[in-house]
Amino acid sequence: MAKTIMITGAGSGLGKGTAIALAKEGHEVIAAVENHPQITSLKEAAQDAGENLEIFKMDITNPDDRERMKRYDYDVFVANAAVNEGGPIWEVPMSALRQLFEVNVFSTLETARIAAEHFVGKKQGKIVFMSSMAGSMASAYKGLYASSKHALEAIAKSLRQEMEEFNVQVATINPGPFDTGFNDRAVEEKWEWFDEDKHRTSVENLKESERGLENQLDPQLMIDKMVETIPKDHHKFRTAYPEETAENMRKEEKNNWEIEI
Repeated sequence: MAKTIMITGAGSGLGKGTAIALAKEGHEVIAAVENHPQITSLKEAAQDAGENLEIFKMDITNPDDRERMKRYDYDVFVANAAVNEGGPIWEVPMSALRQLFEVNVFSTLETARIAAEHFVGKKQGKIVFMSSMAGSMASAYKGLYASSKHALEAIAKSLRQEMEEFNVQVATINPGPFDTGFNDRAVEEKWEWFDEDKHRTSVENLKESERGLENQLDPQLMIDKMVETIPKDHHKFRTAYPEETAENMRKEEKNNWEIEI
């Protein structure tokens, strides 16, 4: 059955690909993008694919932009907009960490609250948080993003229970490492502020941590999984993909009980 689906952060990466692919499957897609140039590029990409999307500008950190959400009716809300940054969490400028939480946690929650209010009024609906493997995994130099996604997981778990009485579903999607450029930008960002003369973290260790970028996966695989999952009426609360990522998440959560210091 065709659904009306709103997705944020649809101007690039998995959000962009998924918005177009959902439309191809016959769903009505309301795509929120961060800025005006992304409206043009998404519209062109959709037209090239033979699809028509409802596109509007919503920088989720902008209260006036968030108000635009209230103009629309939809069956599923996908909170996909996010930013990423790497680096040692004990040396990264706190302003960067605060900004990351502003996007990935606070503003994401504010959009989800608008969606929740909408769905409670309809007495049905579904909120899908785009989390990450980092929602339950964390390692050196990836703590900024991971801490924000850990917070998002707690929000999703709590909200799922709170929404049950209103017949509103809540779920997470947890992608593994896909080659959209999102992870690469996070790696590059830290070199804007990191000063070898000032900071004490080993440059060699930082560069070694970037090697995982060589093994990223084809984004189309994740887009296909998202298109399969998002419109479904019933599925697991957490959809981690691919299975290797899901297994690694399970292993790390188990290992946390065994680690000694």
